[in-house]
Amino acid sequence: MSELMSMTNIGKEMARKLTSVGIDSPEKLAQLGSKQAFLKLKEAYPQVCLVHLYTLEGAICNTEFNCLSEEKKAELKEFSDFLRK
Repeated sequence: MSELMSMTNIGKEMARKLTSVGIDSPEKLAQLGSKQAFLKLKEAYPQVCLVHLYTLEGAICNTEFNCLSEEKKAELKEFSDFLRK
């Protein structure tokens, strides 16, 4: 869990949730990608939202989630919206 917490945007609670769904290292998170990791989280924690998806993408890219490009945010929002349908 502490390895995950060394990533940008990943705090204790997010690291705990990721670990609970089998994502226990930065390598596993990067390998899965933000969308697949988000799907796993959404199954276990239905209340996760778009900000969580941004957080995961930011962690993988080593950037603050609010610094993601507008194009990337739009892509992730489209994915999140699709899941709600």
